[in-house]
Amino acid sequence: MPRFISAKPDSRLIPLPWGTPLAEWPVELLVALPRGLSRHVVRFIQVGDTVYAAKEVIEHLAQHEYRLLQDLRRLDTPAVEPMGIITERGESGGVPLDPILITKHLQFSLPYRSLFSPGVRQETVLRLLDAMVVLLARLHLIGFRWGDVSLSNILFRRDAGAFAAYLVDAETGELHPSLTDGQRRDDLGIARTNLYGDFLDLQAGGLLQSNLDPLHLVETAIDRYDELWQELTGAEEFSGNELGRIENRVRRLNTLGFDIAELDIQTTPDGERIRIQPKVVDAGYHSRRLMRLTGLDTEENQARRLLNDLDTYRWWTNQQHVDEAVVAHEWLTEVFEPVMEVVPQDLRAKREPAQLFHEVLDYRWYKAQRESREVPIIEAAKGYVHDVLRSLPDEEMSPDVILPVGGRRLVNPYDPSQGYVDEGEEPPHDPWEDGVEEPAQPSSFFDIDALRAKAAGRPAEPAG
Repeated sequence: MPRFISAKPDSRLIPLPWGTPLAEWPVELLVALPRGLSRHVVRFIQVGDTVYAAKEVIEHLAQHEYRLLQDLRRLDTPAVEPMGIITERGESGGVPLDPILITKHLQFSLPYRSLFSPGVRQETVLRLLDAMVVLLARLHLIGFRWGDVSLSNILFRRDAGAFAAYLVDAETGELHPSLTDGQRRDDLGIARTNLYGDFLDLQAGGLLQSNLDPLHLVETAIDRYDELWQELTGAEEFSGNELGRIENRVRRLNTLGFDIAELDIQTTPDGERIRIQPKVVDAGYHSRRLMRLTGLDTEENQARRLLNDLDTYRWWTNQQHVDEAVVAHEWLTEVFEPVMEVVPQDLRAKREPAQLFHEVLDYRWYKAQRESREVPIIEAAKGYVHDVLRSLPDEEMSPDVILPVGGRRLVNPYDPSQGYVDEGEEPPHDPWEDGVEEPAQPSSFFDIDALRAKAAGRPAEPAG
């Protein structure tokens, strides 16, 4: 009898065939969504309108990742939402099966490979790296050592003109009160190796422009991390007649989307020199402000764009003297919601509301430039739906986004590790997932049976 461990149980999951290996589940219970490669069996399960990601993994890793993901959610860190663990699974013949970790599918999210196509612009690549850098810095600020930093372990959501990154795999993570410089540098060393592999993989598949050098992209990511970390935590010293630099530092951090919880300011006895250092910073400055004013839950850059439109609306309606919360409610009911009502129900899976509103604003600006006139927002929304939105693939849930460019199709849309049907070679096999025979001289590090035996508290059977 399977055992369910969950803080938010969904009773619709109980009747599912937990006594069957996840790789053998009937396809009518699954949904094909884009995902990265994994050393574990991973499937997307659909129950009603809800989609869950299911990962088959040995018990102590499932328990560890479930608890870590709960901690990250509690700390308001971008990560997938853990829903529960299914343990004590077994086939009808009594063969035990590994537990399954259940997480909620992050709507409108895509793995990095789905965002690449032949000729992808350098700006897109750099925006992906920036999103990853911000995520890594946020994790390090709360004392989280990832241990497996890579684009493969991140999901991306569109965030106005940029991307927002979410941690999707915490299996190797550790949460500490704070990280030492050595722990951070170790994470960066792992990132350097894994990112290089990610970009070489893209290059080999013809998805990276020839003028983009994988090694240069990796070094760029590390440099950007170092710059951001210095801005977030570094000390700054200046003369006593430059007090404006204190406010400038705060504004720079706010612009990056971070809020200062405490600023340590020290002065020399003669007052000639001042030293400042942020003690604790929280991400989400603009998204928290927008949530407070309107109740809209958005990504950071989306919030910044919507707040700019709110400020513009306040100026156009000459309400600078009116309380900001009152104007925000009016903007929500007179501008934002009417734009959402223009979008037909069958097209709403293509973009989340805040991203859609951002793209309508872009459409309106370009239309105004072309026609040299002010374009009403509702007119822009209708034009955007007709000219742009109808031709976009669904990003909430669609098999269209899992089909690579160039006509290649996956052997199994539920398992990308099996490769493409037109590659002219046997699909790649993952020894962790496919159960192939052990090599002549097995490595204990990759001995899954030994790991399972250790977790069960019994000696491993000798190899061979």
